[in-house]
Amino acid sequence: MTPKQPAHADVSRRDVSRRDALLALGAVAVTASSLPLGAASPGVVRAGRLNQSVARWCFSRTPINDLCASARSMGLMGIDLLGETEWAVPKQYGLQCTMGNSFGAIPVGFNRLDQHDKLVADGEAMIPRAAAAGVQKIVVFSGNRGGMSDGEGIANCITGLSRLMPTAEQHGVVLCMEMLNSKVDHKEYHADHTAWAIEVAKGVNSPSFRLLYDIYHMQVMEGDVIATIKANLPWIAHFHTAGVPGRNEIDGGQELNYRGIAEFTAGTGYRGVVAHEFLPRREGMKSLREAVEVCTV
Repeated sequence: MTPKQPAHADVSRRDVSRRDALLALGAVAVTASSLPLGAASPGVVRAGRLNQSVARWCFSRTPINDLCASARSMGLMGIDLLGETEWAVPKQYGLQCTMGNSFGAIPVGFNRLDQHDKLVADGEAMIPRAAAAGVQKIVVFSGNRGGMSDGEGIANCITGLSRLMPTAEQHGVVLCMEMLNSKVDHKEYHADHTAWAIEVAKGVNSPSFRLLYDIYHMQVMEGDVIATIKANLPWIAHFHTAGVPGRNEIDGGQELNYRGIAEFTAGTGYRGVVAHEFLPRREGMKSLREAVEVCTV
């Protein structure tokens, strides 16, 4: 199914143009204050067909300025999962913040109706600030089941996230729900299968809501990675990488063929970001450089 534009009776021509642009870029927004995701900053050489980034928290012992300098030298386009205090740092190195940290939390998310007012208020405050800083995507979470059925969780997420879509669309920001495994790392997490998250995306039905497909987490839960990406790519705005098992390097010591996944994804014409979110067992920058080489296709 191809995502449709939301039908708002009072949409202006400018709003329609903004949504058309979001859809055309695979749900990657463009704002006047930043380069489009995928565009090379002056002096930064990008190799291959995929836009690569790195998750800040995996290299938390490395000062942010050092991480940005290393990322630039490797041809990465940005830093993923930054808090608001660090949003502006990548710009100093010709990079972008490719995903902002959430205004919510993993265990308590949009599947709880009693959380919606706070999440919507926090989101409506953060989204304009993110747009002004050139942060075009923000991660969001479903929350944990806590005995809730899949159907109720889906319906509740649709209800809460839909309240934020007018603000997100207005500012050209995409909220990306991350799928996480509930088998090893995040017990009870509700968005633990692609099919569940796709139902949320279909229900929200806005170019300002898409999915963050974490390859590590979905390999743990369901496997069949390339076929799943192929079937659902219109709903996916972002990828994360890590090796299985262990969430470490994406080299030959783990079960996923990241070279093959990268080749397939690049071949689809995907224009979003592939962000490395693994926990290095060896020297961090060496492992990151090796990951970049694996995904340079």
